[in-house]
Amino acid sequence: MTGPSRSLGPGVLHAELAATRFGLRRHPPPRDLAPFADFCWVLRWDLRGEPAHEQSILPHPNVNLAFEAAGAFVYGVDRRIFTRSISGAGRVLGIRFRPGGFRPFFSGRISFLNDRVVPATDIFGPAAERARAAVLAAPSDEAMIAAAAGLLRGAGPRHDPVAGQVAAIVERITADPSLRRVASLADAFGIPERRLQRLFAEYVGVSPKWVMRRARLHEAALRAEEDGPDAVDLAALAADLGYADQAHLSRDFTATLGVPPSRYAARAGA
Repeated sequence: MTGPSRSLGPGVLHAELAATRFGLRRHPPPRDLAPFADFCWVLRWDLRGEPAHEQSILPHPNVNLAFEAAGAFVYGVDRRIFTRSISGAGRVLGIRFRPGGFRPFFSGRISFLNDRVVPATDIFGPAAERARAAVLAAPSDEAMIAAAAGLLRGAGPRHDPVAGQVAAIVERITADPSLRRVASLADAFGIPERRLQRLFAEYVGVSPKWVMRRARLHEAALRAEEDGPDAVDLAALAADLGYADQAHLSRDFTATLGVPPSRYAARAGA
């Protein structure tokens, strides 16, 4: 099934309302940066004369680099719901890195960035501010992406086969939300469980268990929003996602999103 949730991208909560407040477009990264970047995204809004909009996001296990009017910032993996307020008119260019894909640009463990917003100049130096000015002055999405790509190329990232392996492991998790045992994941890739945990701390920032749990919650939120309060079958959804029962799904969902899935679905359909 497709709908506003999937067209805006999983993670944008209450996507049907969100689509009336801003536009979000995705673009593939330049080919030479594809080993590092998942995609580029451009957010545009025009709320002049209207109330500000607060948008909640259920984050993925990805680092983002964003070029905004206020500055250029690196957003680490946020382990909570992320809420942003937009008002007036504006645009932002972002680059979402593949899981592990930001490691070649950063000198420490990616877990150091968790729940943090770091000025891009702290990582890329003064070139980050020059790139931001060029991005915001660019006349098109393509020109914005080209300006941002120059910053990444200038950092001289080296291919890291471990980063590619980690990205493949995360892809396996997100493709199968019913996967819920780290030991099974370690066996599937032939990696000792303790080493897998260390790799995720260094390259992804969060644990394999966190990624598994978040993948299930992303799918649960999408299904609840798309099906609506009258059609969503929570017992079937729990079974599809590998929960022991509906109660376990509801507890996990409520702990992270603040409301049970039935109430979330009702808000989405309001």
